[in-house]
Amino acid sequence: MNPATTNGATAEPTILTAVELTSDQELAGGFAGAAHQILADLVSGGAALGWVEPPSRDEVAELLGHVVSAVRAGDAALRAAYLGHRLVGLGYWIRYVRPTHRPHADLEKLAVAAAAHGRGVGRALTAGLIDDARAAGIEVLTLDVRGDNTGALHLYQSLGFTEYGRLPAFVAVGERRYDKVFHMLDLRLRRG
Repeated sequence: MNPATTNGATAEPTILTAVELTSDQELAGGFAGAAHQILADLVSGGAALGWVEPPSRDEVAELLGHVVSAVRAGDAALRAAYLGHRLVGLGYWIRYVRPTHRPHADLEKLAVAAAAHGRGVGRALTAGLIDDARAAGIEVLTLDVRGDNTGALHLYQSLGFTEYGRLPAFVAVGERRYDKVFHMLDLRLRRG
């Protein structure tokens, strides 16, 4: 991996697919631990990633093992963002299990280390995952966002996702309540 550099600083993130990540022994070996650190730090800071308390190392390793298995089966895509040799973000989508929903997938996690915010990492990861969905024949890519996550809402809308529903005060974090906002990207409209 040789990311572009300018004056010794990485100019933009290197975005790897699951195949590229798992074929590099060094990166693959440190991926789960680095991903755990990003997710735990973000959740500790109040990020909306589905956990109230930071996930354990084992929980993250199990989750990523499940995602990589789904990638190998053709039912998921995983992308990892690196600045130099440091993991700074990850994201994945998984195809729906229900037989009538199999043409579609849900973007379940997108996480960018706080130190890398504002560097285009989330946009690059999401764009790569959208490309992977198109290549896999996914018809509709869905996701949900906590209503106060304005940065994520703006990012997804700028990439063509549209809101299709909202559950008011659905997400519970202690005594606080947030809307759960549903978005979709209909890839059928962009074919042909």
